[in-house]
Amino acid sequence: MDEDLSIINANTRNEKIKNFFINNKNKIISAVIILIIVVIGIYSFDKYRIQKKKEISDNFNSITIEYLESSKDKTAASLIEIINKKDPTYSPLALYFIIDKNLVDDLEKINSLFNILINSTSLDDEIKNLVIYKKALYNADNAQESELLNMLNPLINSKSVWKSHALYLMAEYFYSQNQKEKAKEFFNQIVALENSNIDIKLQAEKRLNRDLSE
Repeated sequence: MDEDLSIINANTRNEKIKNFFINNKNKIISAVIILIIVVIGIYSFDKYRIQKKKEISDNFNSITIEYLESSKDKTAASLIEIINKKDPTYSPLALYFIIDKNLVDDLEKINSLFNILINSTSLDDEIKNLVIYKKALYNADNAQESELLNMLNPLINSKSVWKSHALYLMAEYFYSQNQKEKAKEFFNQIVALENSNIDIKLQAEKRLNRDLSE
């Protein structure tokens, strides 16, 4: 009797499963098709992204290798195109090359390129923090105190590895303006900071002991 009941239950279960697939055949087929489309889409997008990355890489290498003083404007225009592609690797490198070779001397234009990297490019946090620091460093000789602080506040108010660099830039800025108390305040922050860059911390201690010990 128990064996007969088991057979009946098994047959009933199999019949339910069979009916489920029959009744939901269209839904199951649609779900499988959608899954296949999604997998193909992901694969195709990843392949496309890798190909675009290679194209940008090859383009950047070609531009920088073939750079000549006589073709500064053309090189700058080509590198700006790469910056506008918002690639997390080669867009920053393109801007650094422009700055290093002084291909663009318009401060406002350079700042607009920095802003593309900072505000519109998907950078890792510390890469983005480095770009923010480099922007402030580039502007340090011309910026007003409030402008420089505004640029560096995202680093100063963070736990970034670039925080001590930002503090040092502000400290040296105030020292150059003969605002020694403000300079001293920032140098002391560097010394007290747990994860200060070793070289930056050493320079801050030297400045405090040598020039701000009164």
